[in-house]
Amino acid sequence: MSNKIDTRFETLSRTGVKALVPFVTVGDPNPVWTVDIMHALVKSGADLLELGVPFSDPVADGPVIQSASERAISRGVTLRSVLDTVETFRCQDEDTPIVLMGYLNPIERYGHAAFAEDAARAGVDGVLLVDCPPEEMALLRGHLDEHGIYPIHLVAPTTTSERLQIIAGQARGFLYYVSFKGVTGANSLDEAGLCGPIREIRSHSDLPIAVGFGIKTADNAAAVAGVADAVVIGSALVEQLQNARSSNDACERVMGFLAPIRQAMDNRN
Repeated sequence: MSNKIDTRFETLSRTGVKALVPFVTVGDPNPVWTVDIMHALVKSGADLLELGVPFSDPVADGPVIQSASERAISRGVTLRSVLDTVETFRCQDEDTPIVLMGYLNPIERYGHAAFAEDAARAGVDGVLLVDCPPEEMALLRGHLDEHGIYPIHLVAPTTTSERLQIIAGQARGFLYYVSFKGVTGANSLDEAGLCGPIREIRSHSDLPIAVGFGIKTADNAAAVAGVADAVVIGSALVEQLQNARSSNDACERVMGFLAPIRQAMDNRN
């Protein structure tokens, strides 16, 4: 069963373009605007979309994304409505890969089999669960495999070589390298220090490597694109959206923020 993540990275590899992967929380700042925001992200140069599933206890996220989750939950956003949002987006965009990023608890409540079936029907291509290591992924993994949805795994600066080998053996689509120890949105990105860890990851896996956490500016993104296959931008983008006054305003903020980052990544050489 083909997966849009593979197709997109294969296309980018042939053209020498690095993937831009923006993160937004579904339902923030307004659930009605999310699909329009997703299309604006693609128009601004996004290659894959990472959608945050709102959760009440997002322990890996910093205050910006925590607040976005709280706002979305207060507006009634659930895992079911996240899938509905993806399905609506797919009415106009069948090609852009979509990865859901979140926590295991909402999927446990939804039911593993039901979630995998409904996510595939909606058009989800990958799932990244920050609190679900490979050992705990076994039950869900079988259902995801059945429906062609990829489990996306995190690699941290503290990940040992032995641990990395286990993760690489189970990961699909791409590996997500967390650029520093801490939560999303911190100011600790060290672009120069990425070369060694990425080299180590490549010694264990041929999958593309995305780098996230702490990437806030066009210069950050261009530097990371010089060593990684994909650049993930989350908190800085969510900050741009949090005070949007309308769907049009939100889309303009997205395009004004993301387009220069796309340009910087493409012009890095």
